[in-house]
Amino acid sequence: MHVKGFPLHTDSKSMAFVRSFMRCYLAGAGFNTRGMQNIGLMYAMQPGLTAIHSDPKDLRAALKRYARHYQSHPFWTPCLVGILLNVEQAIATDHFPPKMLTKIKDTTAYSLSAIGDSVFAGSLLIFWAMLSICLLLSGNPHLAFAIGLFFLAALQAFRIYTFTCGVRQGFKFLKQLKQWNLINWGRRVKYANAALLLWLWTLIWPRPYQWWELLLGVSALLLFGRFVRTGLLSRVLAVAVFVGLIDLFTWINESGWTGFGL
Repeated sequence: MHVKGFPLHTDSKSMAFVRSFMRCYLAGAGFNTRGMQNIGLMYAMQPGLTAIHSDPKDLRAALKRYARHYQSHPFWTPCLVGILLNVEQAIATDHFPPKMLTKIKDTTAYSLSAIGDSVFAGSLLIFWAMLSICLLLSGNPHLAFAIGLFFLAALQAFRIYTFTCGVRQGFKFLKQLKQWNLINWGRRVKYANAALLLWLWTLIWPRPYQWWELLLGVSALLLFGRFVRTGLLSRVLAVAVFVGLIDLFTWINESGWTGFGL
């Protein structure tokens, strides 16, 4: 098969879908300010589209459908590619109008992107990072490494599962995703992150410390959290100031006692 004079390697449909899945890992390599991840999406879709559309004209039209703007969380890319390959099969058999695909694709990508930012970037990744830091500081490097491997393997299993379900079920798979209630699970993980933050705090706080020092630190943490939530202070600046105060607390405490002659 040729597209604009360039020969394309023809795989079986199953092997082509496997190649599309593997290319999902490179979806962010072609990031650009105009189409965001559109080049990576087109690159991931190409093997599957080649196997689905035998007519070069239909293949060119299918590729153009993915040249538009596309942006979503990278952990969801295999799921979206699987769903879109399912839809392309329906388009090839005249069971789905191609004009509807763009709007549905954008809505699905943005919805999953919001969930990904909240659950993955805003919850699970922070949970893994903070847990690893706490384990390393408490002298458990092997356990931290094992947990990191577990999360890495779980992520690959998640990508494979969602891609497979997307290919088999198409947009129907979104109903199953809704039943997972990921947003509320993300909220629960954030509660665990708060506990890990307290654990991290006890590990890095200068020793010995008194109970009122912890109370003062918790109050300061709540205050900084309030400022960040209302937009009065950026997260990066709040963390930098808070960590700086922890490092300087011993000096401030000693200077205070000395200054008042206590």
